[in-house]
Amino acid sequence: MQFIEEIKNRAKQDIKTIVLPEAEDIRVLQATEQVLKEEYAKIILIGNRQAIEKKAETNKVDITGADIVDPSNSEKYDEYVNLLYELRKHKGMTIEKAKELVKDSVYYGMLMVKDEKSQADGLVSGAIHSTSDTLRPALQILKTAPDTKLVSAFFVMVVPNCEQGENGTFIFGDCGLNENPDDEALSEIAISSSKSFKQLVGKEPKVAMLSYSTYGSAKSELTEKVISATKKVKEKVPELLVDGELQLDAAIIPEIAQMKAPGSSIQGEANVLIFPDLNAGNIGYKLVQRLGKAEAYGPLCQGIAKPVNDLSRGCSSQDIAGVVAITAVQAQ
Repeated sequence: MQFIEEIKNRAKQDIKTIVLPEAEDIRVLQATEQVLKEEYAKIILIGNRQAIEKKAETNKVDITGADIVDPSNSEKYDEYVNLLYELRKHKGMTIEKAKELVKDSVYYGMLMVKDEKSQADGLVSGAIHSTSDTLRPALQILKTAPDTKLVSAFFVMVVPNCEQGENGTFIFGDCGLNENPDDEALSEIAISSSKSFKQLVGKEPKVAMLSYSTYGSAKSELTEKVISATKKVKEKVPELLVDGELQLDAAIIPEIAQMKAPGSSIQGEANVLIFPDLNAGNIGYKLVQRLGKAEAYGPLCQGIAKPVNDLSRGCSSQDIAGVVAITAVQAQ
């Protein structure tokens, strides 16, 4: 639990306000209780006030201190309809369509984060919404960050009793969003993931570009993509410690790195693992989570103008509380 406790302590240094648009889900209310009790963020719950308060009362969950906003009768409703219309009219948005969408809790939440006056710093969704239902409004309303060409998703994996990575802490990317990135996209995912590692873990990122081949031990279109992506990362960020293409064992076990990849700049000490496609990434994180008993925080997003994070629909209230802490730190 060390990683997430550290993140919570950092969140307490500069308290941010996080929007939770799935407030009628009991896990979200339990997470809210935990966050408010531990005092590392302020919470805005979006949904029907009566339904939220009833669910909290029935389940004996204390959400005192959380703001509750109901989009349909909010004083900001008309303002947000106009804001959404202005942001999307070039894409065919009509006032009628905007009126419908602003009643949706995720859209409303994104508009709150966009609105400088609302004091909302970030948003966490995905306990009941799909990734696309969370990210579509994020990209439509918040857009990409100024220095980013690609939005991607990563997991923070905290593996118990593990000497690899940063005391068992890794970033895995992209395990949630880009299905089959080409070499250019893969290089962008690697660069964004290295920045996320530095921001959240506070240590030097050592990036491994993963493949089923190490240094040309196999040759195919699949391995060429990873070799080319590695080259692009080195050209764009020469100071970054990055190597590829590497098999997983050569990336994280120094003895195997010496055999398979002598002279590797990361010497089997990778803490940021970049998967060649979504198949590999999704399977990889779930294997480590289920068989290695790792805590998996994510899919977290990188490259959006404000912090927005997605949850896995199988998440627990603990997971949600952890992602709220990470989102708060990203907002600092």
